[in-house]
Amino acid sequence: MESGRWVEAEVKVRYAETDAQGVVYHGSYVVWFEVGRTEYCEVAGYPYARMEAEGVNIVVSDLAARYRRPARYGDTVRVATRLAAIRSRGCTFAYRVILPDGSLAVEGETIHLFVDRATGRPTAAPEPIRTALTVFSRG
Repeated sequence: MESGRWVEAEVKVRYAETDAQGVVYHGSYVVWFEVGRTEYCEVAGYPYARMEAEGVNIVVSDLAARYRRPARYGDTVRVATRLAAIRSRGCTFAYRVILPDGSLAVEGETIHLFVDRATGRPTAAPEPIRTALTVFSRG
């Protein structure tokens, strides 16, 4: 799925997320991807807590990030997230971290597996989760 609904979350860059020059450390963006993904699932009506209560986790199996421009201490960035694909046993989220001036700081994606909480093994995504995320992503 090439298109889809984007959900945005704001993050104010904290000092602990930066290096000595006040530039955001590359690993901080991975945490922000999680902030965006969590917000996306919440807005889509299927928060992580609900998935977990129903016996399913979504775990990261792959991650990619392309760094374009630095975010800095004190910036408030927007983390835009969308569901890029959903499959029987997994899904892919796409991300854009947008600087205060509207330019792109980072873009990336995470690939996930649906995992049975009890066994830790990959499992087919329960139909209610697949339906909720798919319907929401179409807007």
